[in-house]
Amino acid sequence: MLLRFAYLAVTNAFAALRLLPKSDRDKDIEILALRHQITVLERQLSNRRTRFTAPDRALLAALFHPLPRDVLNGCG
Repeated sequence: MLLRFAYLAVTNAFAALRLLPKSDRDKDIEILALRHQITVLERQLSNRRTRFTAPDRALLAALFHPLPRDVLNGCG
């Protein structure tokens, strides 16, 4: 249990450090994209298999388009 806590503390510290060089605009775009992904996942909880629809993909593409490649590589 203590080892797991230490691991979580270190990974969260590195995640917080990763956010420092990002601009507020980049953070806002990432938040909007994550909220949209949560909405899609909530649809999947209704016991039916749902995939990203064309509008879902278009919205995510529009949100991610202005982000630099190095920011996108850190997302997944």
